[in-house]
Amino acid sequence: MSKVVHFEIPAEDMERASKFYENVFGWEITKWEGPFDYWLVKTGEEDEPGIGGAIMPKESGDVIRNAISVDSYEEFAKKIEMEGGKMLTEKMGVPGIGYTGSFQDTEGNILLIVEFKVE
Repeated sequence: MSKVVHFEIPAEDMERASKFYENVFGWEITKWEGPFDYWLVKTGEEDEPGIGGAIMPKESGDVIRNAISVDSYEEFAKKIEMEGGKMLTEKMGVPGIGYTGSFQDTEGNILLIVEFKVE
């Protein structure tokens, strides 16, 4: 069974959005040191229920997206298409994480699949 493991919140102003979520919910938000503008969100301790996420620039997408962990990017991309969904992006490598890509389900919702590959 695949599990929702991450969320992404789009923002026009990354610092303003970060301050909002830090001040309202007490989340810890730090700028990712990767190759693109992405701010990681810690929503609680590891032993508490729930998931973490990120704040991303709106030009990367303007809807909140959930990421679903999969064993094989290729296998699930095929399943999505076979069941009437549509892959919206090509497979993208994320340093230190693995592979990800976005898709649209049969109801028009946009989500992500992520294949973790720790090297």
